[in-house]
Amino acid sequence: MAEQRGKIYIVGAGPGDIAYLTLKGYKLLSSAEVLVYDALVDTELLQCVPSDCLKLNVGKRGGQPSTPQGEINELLVKYCQRLKQVVRLKSGDPFIFGRCTSEIETLKAAGCEFEVVPGISSVLAAPLLAGIPLTDPVMSRCFAVFTAHEPDALDWETLSRLETLVILMGGQHLAEILHRLVRQGRSRSTPIAIIKWAGTVQQEIWTGTLEDILEQTSGVSLSPVVIVIGEVVGLRSYLQPEKISLENFSVANTLHSQTMHTNLPLSSSTRPLTGKTIVVTRAAGQSSQFTQVLASFGANVIEMPTLEIGSPSSWEGLDSAIANLSDFHWLILTSTNGVDYFFERLFAQGKDARTLAGIKIAVVGEKTAQRLNQRCVQADFIPPNFVADSLVENFPEELTGKKVLFPRVESGGREILVQQLTAKGAEVIEVAAYQSCCPKNVPSSAELALKSGNVDVITFASSKTVQFFYQLAERIFSKNSQDNQSSVTDMLEGVCIASIGPQTSKTCRSIFGRVDIEAEEYTLDGLTQALIKWATL
Repeated sequence: MAEQRGKIYIVGAGPGDIAYLTLKGYKLLSSAEVLVYDALVDTELLQCVPSDCLKLNVGKRGGQPSTPQGEINELLVKYCQRLKQVVRLKSGDPFIFGRCTSEIETLKAAGCEFEVVPGISSVLAAPLLAGIPLTDPVMSRCFAVFTAHEPDALDWETLSRLETLVILMGGQHLAEILHRLVRQGRSRSTPIAIIKWAGTVQQEIWTGTLEDILEQTSGVSLSPVVIVIGEVVGLRSYLQPEKISLENFSVANTLHSQTMHTNLPLSSSTRPLTGKTIVVTRAAGQSSQFTQVLASFGANVIEMPTLEIGSPSSWEGLDSAIANLSDFHWLILTSTNGVDYFFERLFAQGKDARTLAGIKIAVVGEKTAQRLNQRCVQADFIPPNFVADSLVENFPEELTGKKVLFPRVESGGREILVQQLTAKGAEVIEVAAYQSCCPKNVPSSAELALKSGNVDVITFASSKTVQFFYQLAERIFSKNSQDNQSSVTDMLEGVCIASIGPQTSKTCRSIFGRVDIEAEEYTLDGLTQALIKWATL
């Protein structure tokens, strides 16, 4: 048996979005036992590691507390000597302003095995994503790359004569950079572009000249940014793709073509949600696909799980019903959670989908039907509108004398469906299949965004997400205010409240006094389309 050895992989994460991570980098993340990562690394990359991976944030950001380099070096050696597979994740490329020398010297001195894996540097990616070529047969036969972290250490006389300059870490010293170049003879009309958060949904671009760019960016935090100076900046307007008309947008087609096939994001100029910060409130672990769709349309998405789904207090009712499935005429499933937990208990009793051969199945919602299909089971009835009321109104047969099994949430669900089925003559057996509760904590990113007022939209996909969001919002403000309701109301002033459908909207009005967007089709795709329509009004 081969002896297990620890190893450090120093991996370049690319400029931001997970789409720009290399395939090798992704494979290493998926098997990492320890992840040591920098501040500028996209948080989505942190979801690529195994659930039991130890994640250590050692981020370095200018002007903010950061882990000393010596401590980072010691961490790498410690976990390598514990025979762990460690990924040291750095933004961009590790060998381009990545401060790798100290870490590698320490690893070599300790006898630790290591490997450096390249990444796409923002030096190259930021201009490209902004539509700026760094070279051109006429305008730019060369380009220079440097950091402006220490302006006094640079040879400005030489730099001013070069055709194209790419500057990192220059946001805080922009005025000094402009002054030095102009003083050395660079024309004030020289084009300049400033690209902030390149390669992410937060990407912003300012273009101008050495004379007017300061006025354009006055009062804006320019970190992290890549600055491009030279005549090639003027080519940007010619090299950008045509804008896409909203009439041509199809949420489902965009998700299918981008996420399922090419995984290529729309350019920032064609993404209607660019610049909008959207809080997604759904069950923990169930937000990612909706988040990806919104991000593909340019939104800065903050996930705030407002539901935790788990097992019911007892399986007795569901297990008993499954043991006597032949007694039922219909099985009704109204959520993906209902599908998952029903089949979990079915399999726990040593049964499989064949047991359902004698019972008809009705589902509410497109996603519920899709989840059922993943179990190789086809629904017998899907109502035309994706709400429970539509199921009863359009039921395909007489319900008098029919015995109906309804696995559902243990507490807090709507009673109307059971009441309506019973009124139609059905005998409804309700059993607890899962439980939903309010999470104990709010992610720090969501709490900060809500407190600072940096949220444009909050989305709700069920009444419970509305109710639990309000509870969590109360907790956030209870530390600073005796009047929680006033604090939550103040927090939501100017924030758009978006609902997936009528029942969720009803709860929004009950708790917040309003709802601003309601999806025409009661699905997440429908909600996305409603958000796009709102953003382009």
